Amino acid sequence: MFNAVLRVDLPDDPLWRVDQLREYLSETMPGERRVAWLADDKEGRIIGYINILLLGDTGIVELAVHPSHRRRGIGRRLLATAAQRVYHEGVSMLKVEVIGGTPAVPFYESLGFTQQFVEMRSVLRLASVDWSALDEMVRGVAPGYRIEFYPGGPSDSTVIEAYARAKASRASEEPDSEHPTAYEPEQLRESLTCLHRRGMKPYVVLAIHEGSGEVAGLTEVVVPAQHPTRADQYDTIVTERHRGYGIDRAIKARMLFELRSAEPQLTEVQTWNAPDNESMLKVNAELGYQPDREWFEFGAEVAPVVHRLNDLTRAS
Repeated sequence: MFNAVLRVDLPDDPLWRVDQLREYLSETMPGERRVAWLADDKEGRIIGYINILLLGDTGIVELAVHPSHRRRGIGRRLLATAAQRVYHEGVSMLKVEVIGGTPAVPFYESLGFTQQFVEMRSVLRLASVDWSALDEMVRGVAPGYRIEFYPGGPSDSTVIEAYARAKASRASEEPDSEHPTAYEPEQLRESLTCLHRRGMKPYVVLAIHEGSGEVAGLTEVVVPAQHPTRADQYDTIVTERHRGYGIDRAIKARMLFELRSAEPQLTEVQTWNAPDNESMLKVNAELGYQPDREWFEFGAEVAPVVHRLNDLTRAS
């Protein structure tokens, strides 16, 4: 069903494999829960799916309906069932990532969801990379910094603590960010462990300031077992006091060299950036990323969504 959705909504994306799919859909961090429902047809074939990740009083929605069964109210019934459940569990807000240019946009808007955040997805095709230019970027970092690679993520406690402090710097700069991140050392360890359980191998590159031992910059990429030819870029951060020394280019370029060696089946890397993040958009363009599709984050209070869906159900 996922692959049928991909063929219509994102036809250039790699198809999903069954490798660790169960773990991908079910594994969570401590304190998180998932609730999920399936819709099937008379022959027992899955035609719809909803999964809500519960994070405190917020529920993150993943909803998909087979393209040949759309516009029949299946997505609406799935969302109504899930929203009713989480409403009674005290969840007050629903959020969902929506792919631009797909029927999901008017679907959520019709139910009272509003756009809260927009990002541009860009894709880098490794076959088109100028590796000599990347080598210059790696060597272009200012003196006093060393670049370190951690396949699977760092395990040393000192490094983890410095890594967590660097991630916390983003939280202090963006207190209203819609994208919370793990920035306590133990939380960061648990996050890396959870990625492994879900079949998503993390790779981390850190820029270390030799004078202080601080993590001056970091970049994270995850290679999922479910679609191992396309990797997902996670955080890239350069802390404020270390900006302007070529760290952002160096760490992202080093990551691509390491991925080429560690993951020979990999053909692409995808990343998301806010349109106003001009500095990172410029770095990504220099690396060879090409803009692909807008993605939106929509949000709504649960109670009005439940009432709206109940009204629609009665009317139908």
